[in-house]
Amino acid sequence: MRRRLDADFFPDPNDGAAGWRIGDEGRGVPTILEMVTMTRLDCVLGSAGQIRAALSQAAWYAAHRSAFGRPLIDQPAMTAVLADLAVESWAATLTAIRLADLVQSGVTTPGGDPRTAGLLRLALPVSKFWICKRAVPVIAEALECLGGNGYVETFPMARLLRESPLNGIWEGSGTVTALDAVRALHRHPGTGDALIEEVRKARGVTAAFDAGLSTLEHALFVGVNPDEARMISSLAARLFAASLLIRQAPAEVADLFCATRLGGHGDRVFGELSATGYPLRTIVDAITPTV
Repeated sequence: MRRRLDADFFPDPNDGAAGWRIGDEGRGVPTILEMVTMTRLDCVLGSAGQIRAALSQAAWYAAHRSAFGRPLIDQPAMTAVLADLAVESWAATLTAIRLADLVQSGVTTPGGDPRTAGLLRLALPVSKFWICKRAVPVIAEALECLGGNGYVETFPMARLLRESPLNGIWEGSGTVTALDAVRALHRHPGTGDALIEEVRKARGVTAAFDAGLSTLEHALFVGVNPDEARMISSLAARLFAASLLIRQAPAEVADLFCATRLGGHGDRVFGELSATGYPLRTIVDAITPTV
């Protein structure tokens, strides 16, 4: 006997359900955005944590697995990969903490500092766009550091990789989030000014950063179109992270991030680094678990 796949067999579970309006009539989207501020922060924090967890697994494994007579972590090609992943994790972590600090300061409540609220309104969606999207390739590369051990369920890397796309989809997938950032620029011009003011605090340290900042300033001055949403969101997020690294992270970490994420190298894979001038092993040692 065939089962009936229709409305009679599967009644609508919402029939007769109670509901309460939680905002003013006609103000549904603004009401939702207040909630999204918290949940998008959750996504950024979650992806930053996943990146760090995967990096720790990769660094620990490389420090304890030997090949060709020495630990993997001492092999120049592996050192470059781990250092590249490390600066990505550093940037994601500092960005997540800064955003959490903005939320914690109460800028989303009435009476909060409008300048700080403007910074959060733009920095949060662009950071969510960049960090949550970057989590997938970062974790995939970290998994490869373990070889086949990283792919099987015996190790935690397979779970981290499987879960990594979720935060990029949840609370607005990439394009939706990028377009929301452009919407904020159009409806609240002060958001762009607030972000530029924050990022400018790191100006004058590296040429790559200053060049990226000039590009963003020009784009915001002439106006951003929807077809530029992803490009501008990516640049704004990378500059926001770079400014935090320059001010708070070790100099070698900030320099490497700016050179590789803002230096105009285009598409690349992790580990495409020149060892000249960058203390890669120092960066790797700083993030390698010791126990």
